[in-house]
Amino acid sequence: MPEQNRIQKIRNHPGSASFLATILAIFSGLLLGFLIMLLAGPSAAGNGILVVLTGGIPVALNAAKQLGQIFYQAVPVLLTGLSVGFVFKLGLFNIGVAGQYTMGLFFAMYAAFSFPLPSGVHWVVCLLAGMLGGALWGTLTGLLKAWRGVNEVIAAIMLNYIGMYLVDMWVQGNTAMYEASRARTKYIPASAQLPSLGISGSNLNIGIFLAIGAAVLLWIVLNKTVFGYELRATGLNPDAAVYAGMNSRRNILVTMLIGGALAGLGGACTILAPAVIPGSSVTYEPINVIAQAGFHGIAAALLGGANPLGIIFSAIFISLIRRGGSAAALYGYRLEIIDIVIAVVIYCASFSLLIRELTEKIGQKRTGAGAERSEMTKKHRTRKESGMTDRGKKEGGDTAWIR
Repeated sequence: MPEQNRIQKIRNHPGSASFLATILAIFSGLLLGFLIMLLAGPSAAGNGILVVLTGGIPVALNAAKQLGQIFYQAVPVLLTGLSVGFVFKLGLFNIGVAGQYTMGLFFAMYAAFSFPLPSGVHWVVCLLAGMLGGALWGTLTGLLKAWRGVNEVIAAIMLNYIGMYLVDMWVQGNTAMYEASRARTKYIPASAQLPSLGISGSNLNIGIFLAIGAAVLLWIVLNKTVFGYELRATGLNPDAAVYAGMNSRRNILVTMLIGGALAGLGGACTILAPAVIPGSSVTYEPINVIAQAGFHGIAAALLGGANPLGIIFSAIFISLIRRGGSAAALYGYRLEIIDIVIAVVIYCASFSLLIRELTEKIGQKRTGAGAERSEMTKKHRTRKESGMTDRGKKEGGDTAWIR
């Protein structure tokens, strides 16, 4: 009985449905991806999907470098995923995370090229500048939603394009940061680059610790503070939250500001990554394309169930299959096929919330049926005992028939 009760508690725990939904979404995506690879190249499909799953580490010439790059590419996905997940707790969809990411990237670059500061301070100022840029862009969506009632999805999509075109225009018009002959930005000064973790050939830096720290901090804010309680209450029932005296306008504005700052930090960590080759750096190419990291962040948030701790693992998984997809080209798969496989996996990941709702409903039905059976058993026992007592009274008067 104690063992059954323990299993029942685990089954009824809210996190169990979310975990099961995530596993089912990943499995469905990988199965569909495998079928696509099987159609494209049957002989190498098994090895191809295995390389995707392992991030290409087994076939890499330098396994440590490959692992470092997986974690490096997970940083912007994690931070943009946290942005989407945090805002989602309020019942809003931050689809404008790509624009906030791009704006944060530009603000970080501007601080890197415009403020000559000591190396121990310069990169910190650049990170703060990136957070400021993302926060300002996120606040615009919050203002439109809170004070004018504009749908945040429509406003954010428009701001994605506005932000992209503005940044490209500002970059090309700034001779201090743009090199016209190469059609991309100049190298970031070494003093503005984030401290490396020392993995040869990898851009991995302290940004991974900043991102994980941000996830843990968000989890604490959401689950251990009054502000987090208000956010979750507003997301679950906005009308009840307003009736309880919660300031919905303030919550919308602050939430979008924090979400924008997280996305901006993701852009800053990307552009300020340390150079693999001495004297170089990561550069930005203004080609009028919305940043993919924002949309990968949306997938990470959905796959992680909008839980900050779950988003850590989903972001690493998305980075893993992206790196593994590039390595699968060694088995003759064209990059377009690999992109389709990754897109299918991420697309299925977006259904994790739907799968979670379905599993929760199934669990509730089973729990209800189990409770109903238990109640019927209890009633049957009561009737049986009552019948036995009545029988005893008939046979022995007022005394029980069992002596």
